[in-house]
Amino acid sequence: MKVVSREIEMIAWFKKTDMPVPVKFRIESESKNSTIKIDKVIQAVEEKLAGNRMYVYRCQSIIGDRERIYELKYEIGTCKWFLFKI
Repeated sequence: MKVVSREIEMIAWFKKTDMPVPVKFRIESESKNSTIKIDKVIQAVEEKLAGNRMYVYRCQSIIGDRERIYELKYEIGTCKWFLFKI
């Protein structure tokens, strides 16, 4: 997987006591915007990087007629989502 670390727009499902569940996201590129539905969350863990708490999700989706595995990160302090690796 290649590190891209791009901020994305996310639709997620939030529970009262548990981690948020990502549903689908939109990523903007120079030519167009792409909306990707998250088919499966393979793994979800919490990590602390340089004092910042983050949730890391390893997900699977069909992107461009291929099944791809990628990583999403949710930064708890700023409430931002990132496409980290693809």
